[in-house]
Amino acid sequence: MVLDAQATLGEGPCWDDALNGLWWVDIPEKKLHFFDPGTGLNRTIQLEQQIGTVAPRSPESVIVALQDGIYELDLRTCRLQRRAKLEERSDNRFNDGKCDPAGRLWAGTLNMGGEKGAGALYRLNADGPLEPVKTGVSVSNGLGWSPDHRSMYWIDSPTKEVTEFDYDPVSGSINRPRSVVRFREGQGIPDGMTTDEEGMLWIAHWDGGQVSRWNPRTGDMLESIPVPAPRVTSCAFGGPDGRDLYVTTARIRLDERTLGQYPLSGGLFRIRTQVKGMRTYAFKG
Repeated sequence: MVLDAQATLGEGPCWDDALNGLWWVDIPEKKLHFFDPGTGLNRTIQLEQQIGTVAPRSPESVIVALQDGIYELDLRTCRLQRRAKLEERSDNRFNDGKCDPAGRLWAGTLNMGGEKGAGALYRLNADGPLEPVKTGVSVSNGLGWSPDHRSMYWIDSPTKEVTEFDYDPVSGSINRPRSVVRFREGQGIPDGMTTDEEGMLWIAHWDGGQVSRWNPRTGDMLESIPVPAPRVTSCAFGGPDGRDLYVTTARIRLDERTLGQYPLSGGLFRIRTQVKGMRTYAFKG
């Protein structure tokens, strides 16, 4: 563990090449964090809305998906400028998101009351509006792209599956969805996800206490790494050589007995891997 953050719902880790550190969020606490592995210090920016996604934009700003829309956050002044309004019901919010190889932001929504099928997956082009790409979504979560930029991977958590789409890097269009990974009983629920340079998927197990590596071509689990927290939420590669896998976890809705067994729940962890992760893409708008 690199940071005993005691986060309620740590999520959305994202490596920033320009700043040599890791952005991550605590959704219900409305906090954006930046962890500097060189110093071990963690900077916190308190926001007024729940935050689901953060993505690098420049050394001076990041893009964040808040409860009611997508904003640019000036890191010098902490001022927000709205880039797109979320035209959905007021009890929905943005959840996980990530930029694609062309610098578009993809982010999904969920219903805070738990209603199934009430969310959507959106795409924000660098110079365009916020567009719904897929509707009828329950809990939009992990995203990733293949090394050849021809496939996009996405998780709608209650399905317990990873869906692969044909992805057009020029237009950003997706089509031909098919299930490539299925969680079995006892493995928890797939949450956040990232990809490595070999094209394998790394998936966080909510209520599964692990991060796993999968081959999307065969559907096989290749590796499982235990995490000392049952609610593992997401993971992202970073570090100077791209082989540090940062893992976020949560304490939310864990009873005292479980927290006694897993006191590091809500912490930020780092796993050294043999394989290099795909680089983080910045927002180009």
